[in-house]
Amino acid sequence: MVAPRQSAKEGALKTAREVSESYWQAECRRDIDEVLMHYHADATYEGPDGLRVGQAEIRACYEASARDFPGLEVTILREFPAGDSSALEFRAILVDRGGRRLEVRGVNVVEVRDGRFVAVRSYEDPPAPIP
Repeated sequence: MVAPRQSAKEGALKTAREVSESYWQAECRRDIDEVLMHYHADATYEGPDGLRVGQAEIRACYEASARDFPGLEVTILREFPAGDSSALEFRAILVDRGGRRLEVRGVNVVEVRDGRFVAVRSYEDPPAPIP
């Protein structure tokens, strides 16, 4: 699981790893407002489908995910840092409204400026049922 860290509300997040950990904590709580605090106003998100979107669409994406999968657990498996950017390999467990658990493995490539995401590119395997 993602280790408890300072939240974006508390400020002082510096590294891509710290920002990512705090972001995933907020996402696991399904706190969309706090999730969005991790993004600069002009940030972009590119999902596994290759579509790059801005702030309004980022909110809609997280709202849809929280609606369809009210439960979420994320574990960071590895980080490959590169200055203000990092590639973070993760394992996520999504729990749908019926209680079914699905595993997603992927990598987020993040760029951070002033403690917030400037860009997030997510590469994920399709969700797979957990036996």
